[in-house]
Amino acid sequence: MLAPMQGVTNRAMRSLFIELVRPDTVFTEFIRVNAAAPVRRISAGDLKEMAAAEKDVPLVVQLIGHGRDALVSAAEAAQATGAIHINLNMGCPYGRMTSGPTGGGLLRHPEVLSEIIPSLRRVIKGTFSLKMRAGYDDPEQILRLLPLFEAAKVDFLVLHPRTVLQQYQGLADHAITARVVRETEIPVIANGDIRTASAGLQLLEETGAAGLMLGRGAIADPFIFQRLRQSAPSEPDQHDRSAMLQSYLLELLARYGKLFCGEAQVLAKIKEVLHFINDPHLEKPVKRLRKTKTIGAFVTALEELQ
Repeated sequence: MLAPMQGVTNRAMRSLFIELVRPDTVFTEFIRVNAAAPVRRISAGDLKEMAAAEKDVPLVVQLIGHGRDALVSAAEAAQATGAIHINLNMGCPYGRMTSGPTGGGLLRHPEVLSEIIPSLRRVIKGTFSLKMRAGYDDPEQILRLLPLFEAAKVDFLVLHPRTVLQQYQGLADHAITARVVRETEIPVIANGDIRTASAGLQLLEETGAAGLMLGRGAIADPFIFQRLRQSAPSEPDQHDRSAMLQSYLLELLARYGKLFCGEAQVLAKIKEVLHFINDPHLEKPVKRLRKTKTIGAFVTALEELQ
């Protein structure tokens, strides 16, 4: 699965991944649920993101918000617009997402979850999944929540085994993933710190997880999907790394030119991708790309990679 990453896995990015490497599943960015709105819980712009699939790849609509009634209403609106697969975000660790019972903040309120999860399950006709941290401040909290998820017949869990308070510090503890896999029949998708195909394959073997969700590692190297399927070299050489980066960013740049407005915005968005590329072999060219001031200069720097 290609992970939902706010500001990154937009329609242009998802379409490129589908054409290049065809993930088994893709997710929308956050679909924010407005608990204060009397009727329209989801913005008109976000409603345009709703679909059952993108180019025949299942598209999961990820809701983030709080309030049982608001979330139920949003799920119904998403389905009315065409969504089949709906996910509730219970893991975002940042800012306003945790200032109330929203995102990772939901894990501070298990009594609220006992109302929200069954209510969502009753109205969601297709698959209903959860993307979550292991806990708010206790990494074993998820083990106590499993009976709730099982009773509600959640279809699958995407588990990032850090706490909300950890944000992205330290390492994801996939020993927790393995414990959750052992203790529930709900399929568990492992997420967190999967940077290479070898690490992903080892994680599947050690945890028994039903699959992987790839975020930062995939944005850095889209072909990690093919490497996991063993249809591309697991360890590309320096020439292959440079060629991949060049073709990937040139194609993404073309797509961003159609999605975003104006050179400054397109350049800013393409540079966001560079934050995820931490390959030491590409450190110098990536640094040059970050310093460019125009799209023309960016393209020239890319062409000099070969």
